[in-house]
Amino acid sequence: MSRAHDRGRPKPAAGLGRRAFLGTLAAASAGLSAHAYAAAEPRTEISDDVNRVKPERKRIALKVDGKQYALALDPRMTLLDALREELKLTGTKKGCDRGQCGACTVIADGRRINACLALAVMYDGAEIVTVEGLAADGELSPLQAAFLDCDALQCGYCTPGQLCSGTAMLEEFRRGAPSAVTWETRGKPELTDTEIRERMSGNICRCGAYPKIVAAIRQAARSA
Repeated sequence: MSRAHDRGRPKPAAGLGRRAFLGTLAAASAGLSAHAYAAAEPRTEISDDVNRVKPERKRIALKVDGKQYALALDPRMTLLDALREELKLTGTKKGCDRGQCGACTVIADGRRINACLALAVMYDGAEIVTVEGLAADGELSPLQAAFLDCDALQCGYCTPGQLCSGTAMLEEFRRGAPSAVTWETRGKPELTDTEIRERMSGNICRCGAYPKIVAAIRQAARSA
């Protein structure tokens, strides 16, 4: 190869092999290209005013555990946060916050719901029962008493949701509401352990106290 042909090529620095020199040259070229791309890319500035904008509060009325409340809430607030943050009824727990664990279960107009998935403004005028409202005149409800008798809890975090869900579930069964286990309810079928497990499957107990929870619900059903 002629010397004239090599004349335009950059020469490796002293002490650098050909392969190391080519690697250094490639890295430098890539860095320059990235810098040029970043300089050419237009930047979009987001004004802080966007973060300051809040929707107008909505006025709603809730009857919770027998007491009437008038609230002005952010329309994005969940029923769970309204109960815990606005009314300071912290018995209802925030677990997964995705409607998967059942720790936030409350009873709304006789139906059990996941409060973390319900917007508070959707329940304007509704009657809500939380775990704080299950006892009456200082007396535990039959299900609460059964949970104590059967030792149906360990850490207790899921217990408020279990109690509200179990209370509504027993009423559903008395009304003859079908389930995946029992489709025909006109003959007043027996509340079996399989029936209880199916109807309570939306409430998770991470401690694994399921056998005692089932026993407590069975006991409450018999005493009702």
